[in-house]
Amino acid sequence: MLNKIFLPGIFVVLAYGFWISPEFKMIAAGLAIFLFGMIALEQGFKAFTGSTLEILLGQATDRVWKSISFGIASTTLVQSSSLVSLITISFLSAGLIDLAAGIGVIFGSNLGTTTGAWLVAGLGLKVKISAYAMPLLVFGVLLILQKSRVLRGIGYGLTGLGLLFLGIHYMKEGFEAFKETLNLAEYAVSGYAGIFLFMLIGAAATLVLQSSHATLVLIITALAAHQITYENALALAIGANIGTTVTAMLGAISASVDGKRLAVAHLIFNVITALVAVAFLQPLLWCVEEISAGIGIADHDYTLKLAVFHTLFNLIGLVIMAPFIKRLVGLLQRLVIIPAASLDQPRYINKASIEIPATAVESVRNELVHLYENAYRLISHGLSLHRGTIASERDLAEAAASTRRVMPLDIDDYYEHYIKGLHSAIIEFISKAQAQQSSEHLSNELYALRQASLNIVEAVKAMKHLHKNLSRYVLSRDPYVRQLYNDIRVEIATVLREIELIKGQGPDAGTILSLDAVRLGLDDASRKLDATLDEYIRSKHITAQMATSIMNDSGYAYNIARNLVDMAQTLLAAREADLKDAEQKLALNDADIEDVLREDRG
Repeated sequence: MLNKIFLPGIFVVLAYGFWISPEFKMIAAGLAIFLFGMIALEQGFKAFTGSTLEILLGQATDRVWKSISFGIASTTLVQSSSLVSLITISFLSAGLIDLAAGIGVIFGSNLGTTTGAWLVAGLGLKVKISAYAMPLLVFGVLLILQKSRVLRGIGYGLTGLGLLFLGIHYMKEGFEAFKETLNLAEYAVSGYAGIFLFMLIGAAATLVLQSSHATLVLIITALAAHQITYENALALAIGANIGTTVTAMLGAISASVDGKRLAVAHLIFNVITALVAVAFLQPLLWCVEEISAGIGIADHDYTLKLAVFHTLFNLIGLVIMAPFIKRLVGLLQRLVIIPAASLDQPRYINKASIEIPATAVESVRNELVHLYENAYRLISHGLSLHRGTIASERDLAEAAASTRRVMPLDIDDYYEHYIKGLHSAIIEFISKAQAQQSSEHLSNELYALRQASLNIVEAVKAMKHLHKNLSRYVLSRDPYVRQLYNDIRVEIATVLREIELIKGQGPDAGTILSLDAVRLGLDDASRKLDATLDEYIRSKHITAQMATSIMNDSGYAYNIARNLVDMAQTLLAAREADLKDAEQKLALNDADIEDVLREDRG
């Protein structure tokens, strides 16, 4: 958003710089190549996202120390804290990790990004890495042209590395050439005035470039060419850390409430780290000198000393903040609260969760659980049975028979506020996500989840038709009519209870096989109800007109229960493709169920 506002001004400044200085043109071109290399690296990494990443992230973030370690390792690997932040916000928005784990990843990512400074200062400026860039670009582009998703991902990664190396080379050459015409070090500002001024410049540069890593590379290459002083370079590095939080805050605008909390946590961490670095600058510089001497860094090698300083103040920030992650979670939950009207609003599907293929599917799955919970509340109230009763071990027939009042329920109002809007948002999100999917498996998953959402809505609509007579006859003085409607209530409540039991067992507990038993019980209960109804008609316990109403309502009840079972078979099934295929092969179809029931009757 800010880039769009400042874009015309940036173009004017760049055009003027290109006109007056060929050296500036080389530096800007090097920076552009470097940034494009980061984009290519991110594209390559995204090619490997999927269920494997989901499992890895879940296992690597179940403890605070694990999430911090994951943040360090992943940022070191992909050399992009922005990508790690994007993935973390996406998984957090989809409900795959909790806020504490997300904060741990972001904290670790801050330390992980310091490895980039070491690579550039220790290798990029001391070796002619442009020689390695050319082969990487050639092999990378060849692989990008292949049809295989994996090969293309590797190709993007190699191309990204080649562009990074090439960008560093051009920035280095540009700053070296700059010395012949202009010495920027003459504009150095000393003391705390210089620290705050260059911190502001560093934050602004990161805001424009949308990458603290790119800003840091720019700082290191300028420092290596003696275009900025060591003291000012330190301030620029601190400012770059603050600037990257603004990028995260802008990216979290479209995220879930936990995504917004994560962005605030990132801001708090970097601001506190920056304040510590400024307040204890002299002791930190003494530590840098001692560490540098201890590991053999030369006195005049200020680029490597900058890398030491960057690592040191981020490490101190991590040591200070890590013990308070749980308290920070509590603070953020109080500061950044869910809007009062959010019950019927999406909790998991948003722009952040659509960025990564695996999280797009899981966010829909979690949102469907949210939709089902709303539908569960509506249906249980429509049956005049408390959800606690349905979820308990109490005999449902006894609970239905002991009903003394009909629970008040405005189904139309509830549907508008808690079902319709949420269902529409899910369908719209799935349509957008399918347009971005290159995986046939994930696209099929999204289609199945779309059908599950429709199943929930169909069950609610059938409940709307059933509720009119249920509320009228559940307390009927006619014992036969009351019994038949209680049987209908028990039939639906039994399905709800079984779904809740299966939901509590987790997705890998033979869900489809368990639901087959529910479907068998459902069909059997429906036949028994029809048999009882025929008996009451023959014995004239109920009138033909009442029998017609009960048959219609029995059909609505069956539709409710069957749609709920179909929804559960999709929503609660095993996540792994192999396990799901095995379950589906063993599952009964309608013809199998009919054969089983026929054998029972025989």
